[in-house]
Amino acid sequence: MTIRPDAEHADSASPALAMPPNVTTPPPQVTGEGPGGTDDGQPDEPPDAGEVERLRAEVSALQERLETRRRRTSLLGTLRRVLAAALIALAAFALVASVVGVWSARTAMNTDRWVATVAPLPQDPRVAAAVADYATNQIFVAVDVEQRLRTVLPEQAAFIAGPVTGQLRGTVRDTVTKVLQSDQFQRIWVEVTRRAHERAVAVLNGTSDLLVVREDRVDIDLLPLINQVLRQLSAQLPTMFGKQLALPDLSSGAIPDNLRDRVQQTLGVTLPPNFAQFAVYDSGRLWAAQQAVAQAKRGLILTVAATVLLLLVALAVSPARRRTLLQLGLWLVVAAVAVTAVLRAIRAQVLEQVPAGLYRDGADAALTTVFAQLRTRGLQIIWIGALLAVLMYLIGPGRGPRWLRRHLADGARAAGRGIRAGARAAVARGPGWVAAYLDVLRVGGLVVAAGFALILSSWTALLVIALVLAAYEVAVTLAARGAAYRAERDAAPPAAGLGAS
Repeated sequence: MTIRPDAEHADSASPALAMPPNVTTPPPQVTGEGPGGTDDGQPDEPPDAGEVERLRAEVSALQERLETRRRRTSLLGTLRRVLAAALIALAAFALVASVVGVWSARTAMNTDRWVATVAPLPQDPRVAAAVADYATNQIFVAVDVEQRLRTVLPEQAAFIAGPVTGQLRGTVRDTVTKVLQSDQFQRIWVEVTRRAHERAVAVLNGTSDLLVVREDRVDIDLLPLINQVLRQLSAQLPTMFGKQLALPDLSSGAIPDNLRDRVQQTLGVTLPPNFAQFAVYDSGRLWAAQQAVAQAKRGLILTVAATVLLLLVALAVSPARRRTLLQLGLWLVVAAVAVTAVLRAIRAQVLEQVPAGLYRDGADAALTTVFAQLRTRGLQIIWIGALLAVLMYLIGPGRGPRWLRRHLADGARAAGRGIRAGARAAVARGPGWVAAYLDVLRVGGLVVAAGFALILSSWTALLVIALVLAAYEVAVTLAARGAAYRAERDAAPPAAGLGAS
């Protein structure tokens, strides 16, 4: 019988009962270690008070150094965050300023782009109304219609010269408007604008010898418009001038250099030096304009370089690049809105210098057309900044982004399951459904193609529509035939040999 001592008798149990056979218990080793003992069996001596104080001082110094390092690390992180925030704000404003500068260099200082920008201006009703009123006034100054009427009318009928002149003014204004918005004048307007812009750019760049010799201003010359109007008025109202005016036809866009002399000779008058002209700028501001253009060119290069450098430094310094990119998005929106407000204030100041009425409305429409592309770039920057800020926020560790990402993932998985189920159903049942509604699908494809053909009338669009329609018709026909073939195959009885086996 095996004897197993209970736990409560473990202290009094014999060692032989508690240990396996043939195992002897070693004698206990008596040492001096432990409370009140030393290695030689003597009691421990109390520690030296000076040694304790030294150890405590070392621990305190280490803790202080650790705390100093933590404070230094925290301060450095704070400084990096502040510096990155300041640099990214400067980078955002520099980026918006670079966009404005690049637009100015590519549009205002490039003749081809400038001509393409202002070419539609005569078609704008407000611009056409302002130019028509100005050209009508210039024509009546040159021709002096009222004085001509007083000369040809009897003395008793001279009082009607004023009312008749007013009626003729309306007729002339209508004629100017028609000529202004005609295709023939469009070519003239492009040539006039090109000449004026080339002269202005040459002057601003300091490469115009012509201006230094004998010119002191750059003008937009509307004499070609008045020439065309006078030709048409001469054909409509020959008695207005007493003869048929032999003026050159400028419909091709070729403007002779001696046009002013020919108009003067035909009308028999001496035109004022600034007749039908309005200055783009004059020599009183020549030096300032040239210096401003030179500084703008240098400033544009520096601004673009500074934008790239600020972005790189801000991202390198930042301890949290996601937050820095979020700040960049927000600052882009702020910078674009601020620059837009400044440009609007400048525009308002420019318009205040234009007489109210038709001229101010025309100038407002012209500025709207000229700055349309820049306004589009501003909106693009605002959208890019907003999307960047939202994206950086959504990938962040906040509670809201985590909740949104989790639900988006769940929705994506559910959508994937739905798409897979729909695809399986379409593969299984789609051909049969197409076969059942084949005629409806064919007619529907023709109707949709006809609708697009009415909306998109270009030859390229019609060719694309025809190709897509042909591919659609072939696809539905093949799907229907495939469904019919499978139905016949499933309905056919099995072969006799196969059934016997």
